[in-house]
Amino acid sequence: MELKVTTLEGKDAGSVQLSDAIFGLEPRQDIVQRCVIWQLAKRQAGTHKAKGRAEVWRTGKKMYKQKGTGGARHGSQRVPQFRGGGRAFGPVVRSHAIDLPKKVRALALKHALSAKAKGGGLIVLDKAELEAAKTKALVGAFSGLGLTSALIIDGAEVNSGFATAARNIPNIDVLPIQGINVYDIVRRQKLVLTKAALDALEARFK
Repeated sequence: MELKVTTLEGKDAGSVQLSDAIFGLEPRQDIVQRCVIWQLAKRQAGTHKAKGRAEVWRTGKKMYKQKGTGGARHGSQRVPQFRGGGRAFGPVVRSHAIDLPKKVRALALKHALSAKAKGGGLIVLDKAELEAAKTKALVGAFSGLGLTSALIIDGAEVNSGFATAARNIPNIDVLPIQGINVYDIVRRQKLVLTKAALDALEARFK
């Protein structure tokens, strides 16, 4: 698959040949969905906690006598029926993470990239660099490229001026190639890859 390369100013910078093994697959939503669910489950903190009756401090003395009151029989004030008592079956600290094989994760990334390429949501940039970290200048460049919701992937290191200028623009994410992931690709309309990012992807899946 051949795709045109553009500059940040919108000028033509030649073309690049994309690997069919990475960008030419027939997208499968089920594999992509599995990876998205795995990502979202893994990032849940799981630090929610409620005290049970064994963890609530209250007197162990019987509240009132067993018979003759006309009310229900009660022995402990720690039970869930009373205000301030322990919670029955409350949340506990735990991990929400689920398992997903590494090969399935790699395949999901390929399918997400292929889906963007097939749907016309893939743009290849010559390089993502700015001399001066000016958000206004970058907004103008993105407007010329038609980018309102995009994930921008650069090489091993992101240009500091570009990253600084982009971080205040809504719906624009900038990541190094190490941070590329299925969820961020799916949640943005466009995927922008630099030449350095393409080379790194091909080396990764070689």
